[in-house]
Parts: sequence; structure tokens; C-alpha cells
Amino acid sequence: MSVDIEKYKQDALKILSPIKPADNETKAEKDFLFSAIRSDAGREIQDYYLVYFLFVKLLGFKNLGQFEKIAWSVPIDYNGKAFLIEHRKFGVGIFIQNKDDEEEAKIITKKINGAIKSSRPYFNYLANEAVKSSKINIVNNNEDLFNRYNYFLKLYKSEFEEKENKNKEQITFENKFVFGSSDYIHLRNSTKWLAISVIEAFFSWTEHLFIHLSVITQKIKTGGEVSRLIDAEWKDKFRMAISDHTLEKYFNDLLLIRNQVRNFVAHGAFGKDGNAFYFHSGAGAVPVIMDFNRNKNRFSFSGKLSFNDEEVINLIELFINDLFTSNLKPALIYTQENNLITILPHASNGFYESAMQDVETMEKFCHYLHNMFDNAANMDF
Repeated sequence: MSVDIEKYKQDALKILSPIKPADNETKAEKDFLFSAIRSDAGREIQDYYLVYFLFVKLLGFKNLGQFEKIAWSVPIDYNGKAFLIEHRKFGVGIFIQNKDDEEEAKIITKKINGAIKSSRPYFNYLANEAVKSSKINIVNNNEDLFNRYNYFLKLYKSEFEEKENKNKEQITFENKFVFGSSDYIHLRNSTKWLAISVIEAFFSWTEHLFIHLSVITQKIKTGGEVSRLIDAEWKDKFRMAISDHTLEKYFNDLLLIRNQVRNFVAHGAFGKDGNAFYFHSGAGAVPVIMDFNRNKNRFSFSGKLSFNDEEVINLIELFINDLFTSNLKPALIYTQENNLITILPHASNGFYESAMQDVETMEKFCHYLHNMFDNAANMDF
């Protein structure tokens, strides 16, 4: 992707005019850097990183650097008067000398937001270049996704237990026909629905988890590889992330569950490849997909969404149990238990390789990163 940086620079400068970098002629009260107060108008300013990219990266304004509770500080001149654009602990803003400067701060805010809007192609260029150079972090949603799975699993188990209890209550007609109670029939349906939610939550979580595991175990190391794996099928993510033979044995059964249960629901309960069709014959209505491998398909899937939910859920639980005791345990401590963002450059610079040696090393590494992130969040520089 090519971009005319000079064009966007000149466009931004026109919008910002008469704003310019502060210099020796700019009027400022004594100790202004330490006494500046946050303007109300500056609270309307856009995302801090866009402001930084606009002034520091695109326009080359001077950044005074980090101070206590300040991540960056850019002094500007507006009609000969000094203002500060800073990212402080409670957000980015325009900082003024006194309340009399509030009206001017409103004008500056409007100009900055306009310049940001005109520079969007430049910001997209920066983002693409960052991905190409693999200087990216990968958002970690594993904890929330796994909590969602556990939430539905708990509901399913509760409903399943109640269903089994109701199944013992029988209605008998003339000692010939035995039916489950109406409560049982309702619970049989709701249990199946909850099982589907558990399955969907499991695959949603693992789709996300496998990306992080692949980076932490150094299977993928570039932004391009991450992007391609995100777009890949679940089966490809599994194969990239999983190399432990105790986990590989689950692949075929889990793929079967994904293809036949999750895909069925995802396609509006029609499934794929003709699941919704029946053809006419002398035998009556016959499903287009005839199950020639019923014995092989041990989960008993059919054209309708019927399956052995207890067996499917048990398999998923066994896989998760083995996953958390496999050779991936150090990686899971990082991405699942500590919910840390995945830092792509660490897949190449040796950090993840060293931390993956054992559980103790990984726990120390996680503690170190937590301290770093806490200090950055508090702007304790």
C-alpha cells in the first residue's frame, strides 16, 4: 500500500492553521509545563493514538517525552499563545494556562478532529506497515470466551440432571405405552438447546485460543501469518496450535462435531450439502443425504439436529482436561490464566521460547509483564 504522505501532511497543516509547534516566541506563563490545567473542550478530542500519530509521526511536532503520569506531551502555538496536547492518566486532552483559554481550546479541538479525519488514509497506512513488520499485539479474549463456555456448561449440566430425574416419572396407558412426562419432554428439548450453546461456545473459544497458542509456541511469527491463520478454518488452527499426541487423538471427533452440529445451526438449521432435502420414492420421502456410515458416526447425527449430547459434551470436557495438562500448559498459563495480550515480536526475539521452558519460568514471566503493564497504565515512568 502506497500513500502520498506529503499530501496528507499539507492537508492537515491547512486544517490546523494557525496552529504550529511552540517556539521561543510563544507566550506562556512561568512553569506552564507543570501548572497547565485540563480544558473542558479538550475532552472532545479523538483517540490519543490518532492525535499522537498526527502531530508527532505525520507533522513532526516535538514530543517532550514521558513525565510522571504523562505518556507524551506536545507543546503547540495558537495565535502566539502556548497550549499543551498531552496524554495523561485520565486521557488525552488540551491543557491551557487558565480558564480564559477555554474558547480557544474549543477551536483547537475542532481543528485537531478535522485534521484527524482528513488523515485517515495515512493512519491506515501506518497500521498496515505495523502488521507487515509484525510490530503488533494480539487482543486476548480467551478468559471471556472460556467463561461463556463454562456458563452454558453449568446450565446444561443442571438441566440434564433435572431431565434425568423427570425421566423416572412415567405415564403409562393400559400397561402398553410408556411416555416421558410433559416436563421431561420439555427438558429433553431445552437440554439439547443448551448442549448446542455449549458446543458453539467451545468452538468460539478454541478458534481464538489456537491463534494465541500458535504465537506463544512460535509456530507463527509474522503479522501476515497471524492474519492468514485468523481467516483459516478451525481445523487448520487446531493443527497449527496442537502438536501433543494426547490431544491430536481428539481431532477427528471434534471436527465431526463442528461440521455436523455447529455448521447445522450456523446455516439456519438447514445444514450444508443437502441436509434439508428429501426426494420422493416408492419408499416415501428419503433424505438426500442417506447415512451409510451410521456405525462410524458414533454421535448419531441425522438430517434433523439430533445427536448424543451427553457423549459430545463429555468428549469436549475430556479434551479441555487433557489440554490443560499437556505440554501447552505454560502457554495456557500466559494466555488463559493470566489473560495477557500476545506480543507478536516475542515469538521471534526469544522471550516466548525461554518462558515456555517450564511452568515456573512462565509464571515469573507473566508476573514481570503484569508489573510492566500496571506501571504503563498508571503512567509510572
